[in-house]
Parts: sequence; structure tokens; C-alpha cells
Amino acid sequence: MQLLTISLNHTNAPLALRERVAFSAGQVPDALADLRRRLSGLVPESAILSTCNRTELYCAVREPEAAHGALVDWLAGDRAGLRRDLCSHLHALPKRHAVRHAFRVASGLDSMVLGEPQILGQMKSAVRHAHEAGALGPHLHQLFQRSFAVAKEVRSQTEIGSAQVSMAAAVVRLAQRSFADLRETRVLLVGAGEMIELAATHFAAHHPRAIVVANRTLERAERLARRISARTIRLVEIPEQLEHFDIVVSCTASSLPIFGLGMVERASRARGGRPIFMADLAVPRDIEPEVGRLSGVSLFTVDDLGGIVRSGVSSRQAAVAQAEAIIETRADSFMHWMAGRSAVPLLRALDERAERLRAGELERARRMLARGEPADAVLVALAAGLSSKFLHGPRTLLARGTLTPDEAQRLVVQCGCPRGRTRGRDIERIRQFGPANEVITAGQRDTRIPDCAKAA
Repeated sequence: MQLLTISLNHTNAPLALRERVAFSAGQVPDALADLRRRLSGLVPESAILSTCNRTELYCAVREPEAAHGALVDWLAGDRAGLRRDLCSHLHALPKRHAVRHAFRVASGLDSMVLGEPQILGQMKSAVRHAHEAGALGPHLHQLFQRSFAVAKEVRSQTEIGSAQVSMAAAVVRLAQRSFADLRETRVLLVGAGEMIELAATHFAAHHPRAIVVANRTLERAERLARRISARTIRLVEIPEQLEHFDIVVSCTASSLPIFGLGMVERASRARGGRPIFMADLAVPRDIEPEVGRLSGVSLFTVDDLGGIVRSGVSSRQAAVAQAEAIIETRADSFMHWMAGRSAVPLLRALDERAERLRAGELERARRMLARGEPADAVLVALAAGLSSKFLHGPRTLLARGTLTPDEAQRLVVQCGCPRGRTRGRDIERIRQFGPANEVITAGQRDTRIPDCAKAA
């Protein structure tokens, strides 16, 4: 099994493409079920991480090349044009690259807002969805658990999260370019999720004339409104109320735009030339992009905010270097674990072969005892038979000359260690168990596989 991540994010794809393959939290369970139904043979383990800045498929696969093509096809569906666009932008990250990427995402190093903590919660939600869908196998489980541990280590041992400019804070900064005094403005917040809660907190600190929260679920809007002394309206009231707001910030999970060109154009005319600032933090977008062409309307998307939120990156380069060093070390450790996992089937087969050899020699010894042969002779024959059969593989490898000198030396050393000796001292130890009728019972209790057999 190998790891493979398909990544479409803010660094390699424009917003117009990202929003075409975005999944809301409510859509992820069904998407995982569909992916498993169609691709479980190629992709036994999978998880979907979808945020405003990325849509990523984390997978454990049997055939990376075949799985890559199948995953792109699944993501594109029956949209041929979308498949071409995806192939031009997405990154396919195999093996160690997938591990390093997961660690960087969890730590906030791959975020538009360097060091932002929200992505860790979003990744944990993705893991929970995958677990509930039965898509989280041992490889992805270990990958994500180590990702969370790395994120904790990075945040506790570096200054990666200091002096960051959040997306919500960036919206306030941009709004201040349009309105010098936010105390004279009226603010409409659409949605009630984490991003809108952060925006509400930042705007409330500037004491605008009014803050209004609109949401599909009025109860959630009211909970947020109570915390910031705001009032609420229903989504259906927005068209008739829009002209009264100077600032609009929207971030919902709607699959269709909430603000159409016609609605905003009417509101703009009704405002008599007074500017309106609009920030669309949703993916897919809540505001039709054509709105940005209207006179008097300033429209910003998540990608437009990127330059502002990245402004503090240069002052944290030392923290970035420290974080990257931690990630490289932990990635090496994970790959070592993966290598050990790949040996499990071989070790299991080796154990099964050793058990067959042991059972065969044990049965032969019982027959010798039944014929009345001396216990010492039976013990010698049992030890000789086990030694001969366990050493057959290593002897064959050495005789063929297919091993390098170092490999041959290591093999001999392993076969010569105490656990590998089944004659001499071990025979004397077995004799101590007593009468002949107890000899085989004692032999059954000592069934460890000699190290020489493991080396074979």
C-alpha cells in the first residue's frame, strides 16, 4: 500500500476552478460513500479535505498510477472540460511527498494565512467524516494522527502562529480603505460559521453604527448577534435591505450565489453613488463575479485577500525554517513506519512456515517416542530436524552467492545468535523438564522462531 494525495489549492489553482470541485461539510459523507463505491478496489482508504482554499483527496492506494487517473476522473465526473482544467493545475503527491504535505497542511505552513489554526480543526473534521464512512484504514489513521502531533509540536516549539493576519482581519483592513471611519458604517454579515464569527468580532471592535447578521438558520444568526449586540434578518429579506449597508461580508455553504448582479445593481442605484464594499469569503462564491464590474462596488474574494494575509510572512522566516526541520524529521519517521508495515505480510508468512516446520518435527518426535526410542535420541533428532529446516533457507542463499558480502555477513551473524541455536545447550535445557512423557510438552512451550529463520 502507498500514500497518494490529490491536491487542488490556493497555490496551484484559481478560485474559479477550486469552487467547481468544493464540497460542503454536508456533502462530504455522500462524496466519500460514492468514492468508496466506485474506487474501493483501487483506493481502499480515503479522506476528503475541502475548505475555502483547498480540495484534497488523501488516499492509500495499491497502484498509484491507476489510482491517480481514476481519482481525477471521479473528481471531474462527466465534465470533460473540468478534467482538462484539473490536469493542468492539480498536484499528485505520492509517498513521502504526501506525508510531508499532510504535516505542512496541519501545521498551517501551506495555508494562505501562515500558521492559522483553523485548518487543524478542518482536518480533524475530515478525519471524522472518513472514519464514520468506513474509509479510514490503518495507513491514513496513522498519517493523520502523526499530522496532529506534528502540528502540536510545530506550534509549541516555533513562533509560526505569531503576528499572523487572519482573513477576517484582512477584510477589516480593506474595508478601512473604502471607509476611513468604520463607526459611520452599517455592516451586513451573511452566514454564521467560524469565518463570519471572526469577522463579526473584528468589526465589532470598531463599533460600527449597526451590524446585522443574516443566515439560513435564524437560530444560529441570533446566537451570534447576541454576542456582538447585533440584530438579525432572514436571507429572503436581503434584496430589499441591501441598499442600507455599506459593508457586506458573506461566507456560506450555498452551492448557488446569494448576491446576483441584478440585486446588487439595484441596491447600488438606490444608494445614490455611495460606495459599497463586498467581501466574498465563500467557496463556491456567494457573490456573482460580475458584481465587481459595477461602478461604486468594491468586490474582494479569498484570493484577493491573499496579499494582505501574507504580509507578515517575511518576519517569520526563522519560524518557518524551524517548522520545516521538524516536519522533515517526522516525515522520515513515518516513512520508516510505512516500510515496517510493508514487511508485515512477509513476517506473517514466515511465522506460518515456521509453525508448519515445528508441527512436522513435533509429530515425528512423537512417533519416535511411541516406538520406544530413547528420550535423548528423540531430543537430538528433534533439535537436528528443526535446525536443518530452519537453516535451509539461509544456507541456500549463501550457496547461490546472490547476497552481497555485507548481507551474507549479517545473515550469518543473525543465524549464530543464541536464540538461533537448537542443539547443545538447548537440548540440555529440554532434558531438565524430566521424564520422557514430559519432553514433548516442554518442546511445545518453546516455540519461538530462531532469528536465522527470520533472516531467511
